[in-house]
Amino acid sequence: MEILTYTDAHHDFRKRLRFFCDTEVLPYVNQWEEEHIVPKEVWRKMGRGGFLCPTVAKEYGGLGGDFRYSLIVAEEISRTLQTGLAATLHSDVVVPYIESFGSEAIKKKYLPGCVSGDIVTALAMTEPDAGSDVAGMQTTAVEQGDSVTLNGSKIFISNGVNCDLVVVAAKDPAEANKHQAVSLYVVEAGTPGFAKGTQLKKMGWHSQDTAELFFSNCRIPKANRLGDKGGGFFLLMDKLQQERLACAVGAVTAAERIIEYTIDYCKRTQRDGKPLTRSQAVQFALVEMSAEVKLGRTFMEKLVADHIEKKSIVVEVSMAKFWCTDMVHRLASRSLDLMGQYGMLEACPMVRGFRDTKVMAIFAGTNEIMKGIAAKFMGL
Repeated sequence: MEILTYTDAHHDFRKRLRFFCDTEVLPYVNQWEEEHIVPKEVWRKMGRGGFLCPTVAKEYGGLGGDFRYSLIVAEEISRTLQTGLAATLHSDVVVPYIESFGSEAIKKKYLPGCVSGDIVTALAMTEPDAGSDVAGMQTTAVEQGDSVTLNGSKIFISNGVNCDLVVVAAKDPAEANKHQAVSLYVVEAGTPGFAKGTQLKKMGWHSQDTAELFFSNCRIPKANRLGDKGGGFFLLMDKLQQERLACAVGAVTAAERIIEYTIDYCKRTQRDGKPLTRSQAVQFALVEMSAEVKLGRTFMEKLVADHIEKKSIVVEVSMAKFWCTDMVHRLASRSLDLMGQYGMLEACPMVRGFRDTKVMAIFAGTNEIMKGIAAKFMGL
C-alpha cells in the first residue's frame, strides 16, 4: 500500500520540474560550486516556471498545493547534486512565516515576489553566541511609535548574500521574560542600517551563499512585524515542525542519490576482472545501505502524510530529523569506503556528498537538540 498518492497535476509538475533541472541547473552545477553562489536569475527562472512556493495560496500567485509538491521539489533538486538553489529553505521554511503570520498588506506586498523568484528570502535566527538557543539571542528590537530599531548581528544565514527579504528574530531588551521578548520582523535588503557581511567559506554547500548579517540602528516600519509583539518564540515553535520535516525530506532524498550512484559505481567498476558487486562484502554493504534508505523513506513519507493532515508530530519529526540526517552522512562515508582511492579525488561526486551531508546534523537545531525535544515530550 502506498503511503502517498499523486494526482495527474502532481505528475505534470514533476515532469516540468525535471526538465527545468536538466536544462537550467545540471549544466551549471560545477560552475556554481566554483563561484560559491547561484545567479539570482536562476531563482527567477525557477519562479517563472512555477516551482517556488507551490503551497502558497493562489490569491498570492502560488499553486495552492499541498506538501506533496514540496516533496517533489526536494526530490528533483536532489538529483542535481547541488545545494545552492535552496528552494526548500525559501519555499517551505521562510515564506510560510510570511504567509501564516504577516498582515494582509505584508502578504500582498511580498508573497507574489517570493513565488515569482524576484524575492529570495532568508531566516535570521542564529547568532555568534546563540545558536540553537533562540531565547538566548542578543539582537534587539526597540519599538517606538510606528517604527522599530534593530541592532545586532546574525551568522550562518543561508541565502545571506542573495536574499532580498529577511525574516529576523530579535528581542525587546525591556522584557525580562526571555520567551516573551522575541518578535519576528521582515527586513528588506537595502534598508539603511542593514548590511550583509562577507560570504562565509564552508566545508560543504559551496554553491550555497551563507553570510553574516548586521543591523546597526536599522529602522523599519512596525507594520513589518509578523504576529503580535513578543510572540516570536511561539511563531518559531509553530513552524519548526515543517522545517525539521523538510530537513528529513532533504536527507532521505540525498541518501537515495548516494545509494543510486554507489550501486552504479560498484556495478561498472572491476577488480581482478570482476565487478565490485560480485564481492560478498560489497553486496552486504549495499544491501545494508539500501535498507537504511528504505526505512528513512517510509518514515519520512508517513510524516509527510501526517503533516498534510495537520497532525501534531513534534516528537516524530524531531526523531526523523536526527535519524535521517545521521543516516545520510553515514551512507556518504560508507560510499567513499567502497570507492577506495577514487573516493579521495574531487572528481568523485561522493566527496561533495560527504561534505554536504555533514552539516545536515547541525542546522535547523542540532541532532542533540532533537533528541532533547523528543525526550521532553516523552516525559523522560
